[in-house]
Amino acid sequence: MPPTVRGGCHRPNMRLSFDQNLSFMFCQTIADLFPDSNHTKPLGLSEVADRELRNYAKANGFTIVSQNADFAEMAALLGSPPKVIWLRAGNQSTDEIVILLSRHAELTMTFGDGADAACLEIY
Repeated sequence: MPPTVRGGCHRPNMRLSFDQNLSFMFCQTIADLFPDSNHTKPLGLSEVADRELRNYAKANGFTIVSQNADFAEMAALLGSPPKVIWLRAGNQSTDEIVILLSRHAELTMTFGDGADAACLEIY
């Protein structure tokens, strides 16, 4: 079972959308930090094209979290919204990615609040 992240420093406006290549369990394990997050699967978006997921995230105020370089490339070409968090840690377990996200939670929240950058790369 992945670790549960405890925070208390969350900002309610930071909504993460995890793409289909990441575990749906992330939403549960980081709920203390990012309570309004979701995964593509329960939204019925796990089989849609990247562009369609991007459009959904833009229309619904989500920041996309992905290991897929395509979202980072779209962010570079099209800007934000939506913002993109590109996980560049390679093939890691769910637990390791939860630890990575929690270690970078404050940076992620600051990124979400900022207007300049469209993509945040986390290693």
